[in-house]
Formats: sequence, structure tokens, C-alpha cells
Amino acid sequence: MAGPPVIIWEHEVKRLLHYKELIPRLEDALMKFSKRENADVIQPVRITMPLQKHNGFMALMPAYMENDGILCSKFVCFYKREEASTLPAVQATVVLLDPEYGNVKAVMDGEVITKMRTAAVSAISAKLLMRPGAEVLTILGTGKQALSHYNVFTEMFSFKEVRVWSHRKQNMEKFGQSVSGPLTICNSAEEAVRGADVIVTVTRCTEPVLFGQWVKPGAHIAAVGACRPTWRELDDVLMKEAVVYVDSREGAMVESGDIILSGAEVFAELGDVINGTKPAHREKTTVFKSLGMAVEDAVSAKLVFDQWKANSSQT
Repeated sequence: MAGPPVIIWEHEVKRLLHYKELIPRLEDALMKFSKRENADVIQPVRITMPLQKHNGFMALMPAYMENDGILCSKFVCFYKREEASTLPAVQATVVLLDPEYGNVKAVMDGEVITKMRTAAVSAISAKLLMRPGAEVLTILGTGKQALSHYNVFTEMFSFKEVRVWSHRKQNMEKFGQSVSGPLTICNSAEEAVRGADVIVTVTRCTEPVLFGQWVKPGAHIAAVGACRPTWRELDDVLMKEAVVYVDSREGAMVESGDIILSGAEVFAELGDVINGTKPAHREKTTVFKSLGMAVEDAVSAKLVFDQWKANSSQT
């Protein structure tokens, strides 16, 4: 008989989850997802319902990886907050189940998982698509996702300069105090973007904040914000000039305002590049539109649970 579910709190997830172990598992998950074989991954497009009174949404993100024995779902609430709001923009909980018995094995805080797997997939996109010898990284945004992206990008790559910009100077200064390495604070988004080799957009914007006329030819952009069909971070010029990659075609066509409203064509999924079925156009300007996938949460949660079990068996 199955025992009660394990509860793994935020501080424990943070202690157990590391990019070195996470990134290879995410690359494998992206590859399996893009093969579209049911024994590898079954993942519907996330189910979303509005929380109109609170200017937000609740989403359910289930995934089943039959060959890996992983059954998982994430419950996530995300909100369009005012810039000065102290309320969280995203709150998430991940549930890991036994696929044979159907019981819940673990309930864990989803915030760290969401931040780390999102940033890790953006870093995978840069690994695949940015030009060799990239020297300048720009991050637009100063929230929790901005910090996780700073951490993994500076861990994986050797940039000579990292720039940041957001609407509020005090947020940039606070961000500068929270990072462990050098940072250039910019006075405008354009100043931050001009000449950058890699650009990460992790903003709350619902209208374009990054414009194609600013972007260096051959730059790589990881666009992480604007996860609703009416929200934008990138303008039409950039979306139509760039080669566009996504995590999920199905998700992008119903959830990404940057793709839907610009009419841009999706060239490939990241998993297609990993599988070798589509090329990585490093010589061109590339956009990776990240929406996040349940399979990313699933392999992250399995890693956390396995690490928790290994630690528990040693005590």
C-alpha cells in the first residue's frame, strides 16, 4: 500500500536541483517531445482558465512519459501585475504521481522548478543557436526569471559584458546587488540591446519592448515573457526578420502573442535541432520563443524526487 505523499518545500528544491544535472535531462526531454512518439511523451497544450477578478490565470500542465515512468502535473497561477506590485507574478505547485497506482508520490514547490527549468531551456537555445564567440549578454527585466537566467547563462557561457534594463532604476540596482558577478545597468532598453550578441526578455510587458531595428544582425533572442495570445515583447520587424524556434509548435500557435499577432512562421522546435531534423541557423538572427512545457516540469520534478530519496536513504 502506498504511503502518504512527500512534501518538498522551496528551500529543499533549491538545495536539490542543480543546472549540471538538470540541463542534460531537459535536452533529452525536448528531443523526445519533438519526436511525437506517445511512449516517450504525452503532453496536451496547457489548460488555462481566467481569474478575472485578480487579473490572472490558472493553468494545469500535465505530462506522461511512459518509457521513463513519469506522471506529473503542475498547477500554476500567473498574473499581470502593476510594476510596483509586491504580489508574486507566478505561483506554482508540482505534483508527481505513480503512473501504475495513480497515487501522489510527491507534492513540491514549483517556483524554483519553474525558474530553473525555464532559464535552463533558454540557455540550451543559446547553446544551439547563438554565434560562436558571443561576448555581450543583455537581460531585459529584473524579476526572479531574470536572476535565474543571469545565473545559468553566466555559469554556462563566458560573456565579457552582461547588461540589464528594466523600467524602474531601483529594480535594476536591487538586481545588481543580488547577482554574484559584474553587471552593466543601462538607461534604456535600446542602450542595453545595441550590439548585444544574446538578448533575454523576461518582462511583464504586454506590448513590444524589444524592436528589430535595435538588434544586431546574427543576435540570438530568448523571449520568455508574454505567455498569452494577446501579449507581446517583440515587435513585428524582429519576428518577421528572425528565424523563429519554439519549445512546442502547438503551444506557440495558441499561446504566443509574439507569434500569433506578428504572423511569423515557426521554423522549428528546439527538439528538432537536438534531433538533427532541422538546422541551427547560427549565422542568422534567431528568436527562441519560450512558453514552457509540462515535460520540462516532469523531468525536473523527477530529478528533485530522486535526489530527495537518495539523501533520505543516507540519513
